[in-house]
Formats: sequence, C-alpha cells, structure tokens
Amino acid sequence: MQRPELDALAERLAHRFADMDLLARALAHRSWCAENPGHGSNERLEFLGDAVLGLIVTDFIYRSYPELPEGELAKVRATVVSAAALADMATELELGPALLLGKGEDASGGREKPSILADALEAVLGAVYLDAGWDAATELVLRLLGDRLAEAAAGPGGQDYKTRLQELAARRFEELPRYEVMDEGPDHAKVFHASVQLDGRRQGHGTGRSKKQAEQAAARAAWEALRAAGDGEGPVTPADPARTAPEGGSDDAGGSTVDAEALR
Repeated sequence: MQRPELDALAERLAHRFADMDLLARALAHRSWCAENPGHGSNERLEFLGDAVLGLIVTDFIYRSYPELPEGELAKVRATVVSAAALADMATELELGPALLLGKGEDASGGREKPSILADALEAVLGAVYLDAGWDAATELVLRLLGDRLAEAAAGPGGQDYKTRLQELAARRFEELPRYEVMDEGPDHAKVFHASVQLDGRRQGHGTGRSKKQAEQAAARAAWEALRAAGDGEGPVTPADPARTAPEGGSDDAGGSTVDAEALR
C-alpha cells in the first residue's frame, strides 16, 4: 500500500521505515477496514504503542527528575500521554490527512477527531517500535514530547493552560481548540495576539511577546470561561470580551487578565 501521504508522514516523523506496511497499518481505522475486507485495523498497534509510550515516558521522567515524588511523577506522565496531548501532537504532525478512514467517518470529520488522532499516533509509535526497536521509538517519543515533558515537570498542571484547555475540550467536544495568531510591531519588539476557537466560536483572546505566550494567554481565558460556564450540561458561553480583550498597546504581555510573563 503505497501512498504519497505515507512518504510525507514518514519524512515528518524523521524515521525511515524498513517496512512501510507497518506505517500503513498504523493509519488504518476500523471504519476503513470494514469497507476493505482483508485488511487489519490499527487497534493492535495502538495497544502496543500505548504500552511503549507509557514505559518510555515513565523511564525518562523517573531518571530525569529524581526529586519528584511518585504522585508528581504520575501527574507529569498523565499530562503528557493524555488523549488531548497526543491528539495535539498528531495534529502538529499533520497525521489526519494520512489516515485511512471509511467514507462515513471521513465525511463526519474523522480526520480531526481527537480520539482517532490520539489512537493513530499511539499506533504509529507501535509501528516504529516493531520496525526499528526500542531506541528508535525512544528517540521519536522524546523528540515529539520532550518540550511537553519539561513543561509538565517544571510544574505539573501549573501554567500550561493549553493542555488544560485541550483536556477540558476533550471532555465536552469532539474537536481540538484552534488558535489564530497575528503579530504587530518591529522585529525587536513584536507583540503577538492570539485567539482560540472552540465549538464554533471564539472562546478567548490573549497577547504576549511570543506566539507561545499569546496562545497560553488565550487558552487561559478560554479555560476560565468554559469552567465558569458549568460542567458541560447545556450550551457553552464564549469568553467575556471585557475580560479577554487586550489592553491596547500595553506592555503587559499577558493581556487584560493574564500575566503572560509568568507563562514563559
């Protein structure tokens, strides 16, 4: 099964597969297999990849953060291997376009569903492990998740509002938050403005002196608004513009409600 999407994804993964059929199988959703008898789905590879991912992350944080107690280690691991975090990483890898989906699943937006993306990424990790072994799988996991691991270990759950928002969105909606970022000003003094879209509407806005700061500020505004809206029973109201809009040209990189300097 040779497709241009497979080669492009393998290049983004920076892994040269000895057996490209493993990667193809990792992308085969059960809905596609139901329409194409004789092909196995990615569910077995997902099962394997979940275990490989868990052990790699556990081993890494155990060795790298000897000062963290067991409870904090568990929080770090849970943050990094959550379905929301994996779906976000799969989106960054542009894994969706390479998925093999049934016609109905494809038409219903399956290429953007967090659950499908997270499962497929785990299956890809399982495929890499079978294709090249433990070292190759470890290198890929740490390259993909290294920044998230460091951020989570620095303060589990602390100021990582993007992850908080992803996890909250995963519980309420079958979609990932979408960020739009604009910048203004000279290169040496740029200001970034970010807004986050979820459930068909803008949920939050934030500013910062970097793209990451602005996105974190927007995520915090959206997270606070969604939490204030209740437990998800009934409609979700957007963030209050009065709380989330930036204060003109202020030097406060966190916008009107978020201190983005603390999110760096």
